[in-house]
Amino acid sequence: MAYATDLNTRAQNSFGARFSSLIVDLKARMARRSVYKTTLRELSSLSDRELNDLGLSRSMIRRVAYQAAYEM
Repeated sequence: MAYATDLNTRAQNSFGARFSSLIVDLKARMARRSVYKTTLRELSSLSDRELNDLGLSRSMIRRVAYQAAYEM
């Protein structure tokens, strides 16, 4: 009986660890997406002249926002 109980406990811990890992991963993805959306919104609100001062063009905004969020 002790052996069967031990296996059951390990299975529950494994599920708990996987679930916890899933939650941590989901939060990290949400945080990265938030950085992407914020950067995209802020760069899009700039005028062409302000973007030019930064060395950017309108066509580069999505790439720069992606790099800011996902290539840290």
